[in-house]
Amino acid sequence: MNKVMLSGAEILIKSLVKEGVEEVFGYPGGVVLPLYDALYLQHDIKHYLVRHEQAAVHAAEGYARVTARAGVAIVTSGPGACNTITGLANAYYDGTPLILITGQVNSKLIGGDAFQEADVVGITRSCCKHNYLVKDVRDLARIIKEAFYIATTGKKGPVVIDIPVDVFSAKCPFEYPKQVDLVGYNPNYTGHPLQIKRAFEALIEAKRPVIISGGGVMAANASKELIEVATKLQIPVVHTLMGTGTFPDNLENSLGMMGMHGNYCANLTVANADVIFAIGTRFSDRITGCLNKFARDAQVIHVDIDPCSISKNVKASIPIVGDIKNVLTTLIQQINKSHHKVNIELKDKWFQDINEWKKKIAVAQKMGDKLSAITVLEKIYEFTKDDEPIVTTEVGQHQMWTAQNFKFNKPRKLITSGGLGTMGFGFPAAMGAAVGAKNKYILNIAGDGSIQMNIQELMTAVDYKFKIINCIINNGYLGMVRQWQEKIYNKHYSQTKISSPDFVKLAESYGALGLRVEHEDEIMPALKSAIEFNGPVMIDFVCENFEMVYPWVLAGDAIDKVLLSREGC
Repeated sequence: MNKVMLSGAEILIKSLVKEGVEEVFGYPGGVVLPLYDALYLQHDIKHYLVRHEQAAVHAAEGYARVTARAGVAIVTSGPGACNTITGLANAYYDGTPLILITGQVNSKLIGGDAFQEADVVGITRSCCKHNYLVKDVRDLARIIKEAFYIATTGKKGPVVIDIPVDVFSAKCPFEYPKQVDLVGYNPNYTGHPLQIKRAFEALIEAKRPVIISGGGVMAANASKELIEVATKLQIPVVHTLMGTGTFPDNLENSLGMMGMHGNYCANLTVANADVIFAIGTRFSDRITGCLNKFARDAQVIHVDIDPCSISKNVKASIPIVGDIKNVLTTLIQQINKSHHKVNIELKDKWFQDINEWKKKIAVAQKMGDKLSAITVLEKIYEFTKDDEPIVTTEVGQHQMWTAQNFKFNKPRKLITSGGLGTMGFGFPAAMGAAVGAKNKYILNIAGDGSIQMNIQELMTAVDYKFKIINCIINNGYLGMVRQWQEKIYNKHYSQTKISSPDFVKLAESYGALGLRVEHEDEIMPALKSAIEFNGPVMIDFVCENFEMVYPWVLAGDAIDKVLLSREGC
């Protein structure tokens, strides 16, 4: 019996369907026209047309972060592929599973400086987990199967598939592989039992233990196990920015976010701990401060699926390579079987110290007549908290204020750029989150600088009636950069004062709802109108120019050297 011959474009679509893909984000161009023609003729996958290729990748990441599934983006060759690099790097550093499909010039023209040719494999090598150049249509189904496997296993990340136009058009029989066999790629999921036993013994004997919960806990869907371990062993928990929501903020032993702009109490707890149980964090400079001064007296237990992350920045006393959910499950089994009892007296003394540190908080800032950004965010949280919306952010002061003033009791509720710190991430990520979450409104907290990075996506949001409420903290400056200039560069505000359009008129010109808020009593009515509107909204909150983010650990300082006001500690 003759097998049906399918084109490469048709094989790609059928392969995506086999992987459970229902939505993709993209922007067409010449060499991907065979694929877009095949998309036009099928009904299994919905395509969302963005207005810039970077936004397609950010949207795919927002979708992945909300759904825990791989996001998919499609772009054309040359400039289209090059425009995705920032999005790829963002997903790579934050460990987000993502498939980027790029078009490429005809196989016979590769290397000949053809029109809109770019070395996609070479360009993306440093900012993706793996990449492919498909040279034969008969390899396409296998490569797609491998790409999804690589993106969603081990330390998750983006995978690039570069497909020449002639491969899209060439035909062969379609047969999707049932399994993947990749020599040399075999992530360890179990964790060494003796190392887990050593970790258990260290935690039981610890006088001043603390858990650091990172983004890896989210990636492994291990929040439930983390809560059980922390509760059974009565250990306080701090989280990184990317670990927000992995341990509920409303639990008694939650100390909130640590790091450069983390809570004073969280930082002091880590600095004074004798055992640090670090789970799914790579110990970036934003949480360690000066490495030479970080946790010098602590025994460090480090769990991560990625062996390269362990002891990369902070030396691990007890390294455990494995899937976090599996490792914590094994640890729980050991706790349940053990006859060891938690030393309540020691824990009481430790929590007494912690409760004293909790009393030291950032000093309220005295500002002028304009709105305080902190007040705005507190009001937004109070008005929306019962709805438990998904919150995305751009990058800057507003991002830190959001992390500090919103309470997240569930994972996958805060979608933000951690490792790369990408301005322009939040709005397109909110679009992906809107697709993934369905029937939920999304809050995008933005700065007047960041929102302009991908502001063209307002048309995408209008087209698809995404319920995204863009809350713009408009302080007239690139706020975080200006903050550093005030403190470190003698108030030399070089190129940080930024002009912005009339955001209300701009929103209206796109067909969105635009609102302006200049006084505190206008905040709640504006939010009510925004939630009731069936489509995207821009709220321009006109805020004080010189408000600062505190707490603040200056770069190069130890994490327990925390500034709580302009005057210092």
